Amino acid sequence: MRMTLQFLGATEEVTGSCHLLSVDHEHLLLDCGLIQGGKADELRNHDPFAFDPESISAVVLSHAHIDHSGRLPLLVKAGFDGPIYTHKATAELCAIMLKDAAMLQTRDTERVNKKRAKHDLEPLEPLFTVEDAEQAITQFVPLEYGQVTQVIPHVDICLSDAGHILGSALVELWLGEGKSQKKVVFSGDLGRAGMPILRNPTLVDTADLVLMESTYGNRFHRSWTETLAELKDIFAKTVNESQGNILLPAFSVGRAQELLYLFHLYAKEWDLGRWKICLDSPMAIEATRVYVNNYPLMDEDFKRFTRQHPGQHPLLSNVEFIQTTEESMALNEVHKGLIIIAGSGMCNGGRIRSHLEHNLWRPECDVIICGYQALGTPGRALVDGVGELTIHGNSIKVAAKLHTVGGLSAHADQAELLRWYRHFEGQPPLILVHGEPDAQHGLVDVVNQDPKTKPQATAIATHGDRLDLTALPQLVWKPA
Repeated sequence: MRMTLQFLGATEEVTGSCHLLSVDHEHLLLDCGLIQGGKADELRNHDPFAFDPESISAVVLSHAHIDHSGRLPLLVKAGFDGPIYTHKATAELCAIMLKDAAMLQTRDTERVNKKRAKHDLEPLEPLFTVEDAEQAITQFVPLEYGQVTQVIPHVDICLSDAGHILGSALVELWLGEGKSQKKVVFSGDLGRAGMPILRNPTLVDTADLVLMESTYGNRFHRSWTETLAELKDIFAKTVNESQGNILLPAFSVGRAQELLYLFHLYAKEWDLGRWKICLDSPMAIEATRVYVNNYPLMDEDFKRFTRQHPGQHPLLSNVEFIQTTEESMALNEVHKGLIIIAGSGMCNGGRIRSHLEHNLWRPECDVIICGYQALGTPGRALVDGVGELTIHGNSIKVAAKLHTVGGLSAHADQAELLRWYRHFEGQPPLILVHGEPDAQHGLVDVVNQDPKTKPQATAIATHGDRLDLTALPQLVWKPA
């Protein structure tokens, strides 16, 4: 039986997750995400797929974030008509996020076409439309954690909680039959133990191959205690010294809800009564409602708190939802006392751009970066200390105080990745995806130097490479 795995996205970079699994004449995709970053990176989304979309029998989606799900409407537009297997909460979130992504594609294309028309250039088409997104949504097949499902002939899967965002899943795949059967485990994006709201990432006992993310493979997050103290200090200093606004660029799914929960838990300790807290993101507002409706998936602390405080839902109690564009614009007339949570998390779109334009140049304001910033994004430029940022065609001086709170990350750091991998019996072969080269090489060095962890084989996936799965535990590569 022929079994191969080809790496077609999130290879030596953090976005665009996509891996092609072939078993005999059937083809399965693990994720199909948008490439994010600078304009040159995002233009790659318009490149043809490296496979015939009509040849794909099914897709298994690890979670809803756009860098894992965002090219699904394009895949459907190109001819894919098969099922998309994922956790039921991911299906609910994608119903929101994919349509939002389509609307952004359409809006951005309209803006570009106005400029092209002035130069008598042919108009461009959006990458995909709302109709494409809606068709993709009809192809979702919702699953529960722990449910074993055959997705193509000779391939069964089981999803387990990855602890990254609501509905995020690591995927166990059993390929083939009998003595020749191989088991591959795909981590998706791994979360962290002890984080608010979500349960800890599931530990898996066995595998013939582990495909693991490596976003923070060379870094350690601050402890949860230190992170809470850091946030408390930021709010206290802003009230007592600066008296400006605080901006939190946040991913609409996951980070936004985590912040709302923390603001509820620590409202008194952080003296948040002085502030007006605004969630300025229609998509984050819709996603928050999905979180509220999926109460059984939360961790025990969250559920216990909710039971003890009936009528005070932790995600809804002390925040103002900003829905309309007019309401969002009105916030820019308020010069102090606001905590604004807005997307996008990497500052490369959404309403946070307008708030940065009105606040970034003001030294009395603060910007809290609390998530991963991909190369080429405005958020990465801020973290790297850029002096000016171009927003809506205007050059904005960076005078606000910048805080990078890594302890809020929803990705496992080096120690947590190692802890998750070490749980596998016999240290199966390990392949790293979804990470920049420095992070990946740092993780490989640590893995290979530890006799308790050292895998049977280790590799960093590069784009287009193909792996012969029938040869496991040996890693037999076919270069791109």
